[in-house]
Amino acid sequence: MSDEAGPSQASPADAGKKDKKDYSTAILERKKSPNRLVVDEAVNDDNSVVALNPKTMEKLQLFRGDTVLLKGKKRKDTVCIVLSDDTVDESKIRINKVVRKNLRVRLGDIVSVHQVGKITSMKLLLLIPQQGCHAATATLVCVKLDTAP
Repeated sequence: MSDEAGPSQASPADAGKKDKKDYSTAILERKKSPNRLVVDEAVNDDNSVVALNPKTMEKLQLFRGDTVLLKGKKRKDTVCIVLSDDTVDESKIRINKVVRKNLRVRLGDIVSVHQVGKITSMKLLLLIPQQGCHAATATLVCVKLDTAP
């Protein structure tokens, strides 16, 4: 009957257009690795805590109070404790200004989050004075930390 292609039939030229990717909206697509998150401003002033969305924590298999390793720019990394916060977007992480400075990242940059196994507690702290200190403070200080039974 008719040589025209109906709506259910696709021409070979249309199939080639479907294979092409639209790069103008590529930034809006979801990223592939769930452990790479966008940095957002923290609401609290605790230097050892980061906030994640509970769904993101579930994807990364993290629990409230877990220790994570954050990797930033220029091979900088730090260890923080994770807390859940429902107000954080799933693709973002809330980091304090001090932690951001340690990681050499700014708001909107991407950091990677990795779970850390067990971090042992400190048992001994040595404070060694710098050159040019006063005689009264120039002694080597050794503090023994008590561990809870």
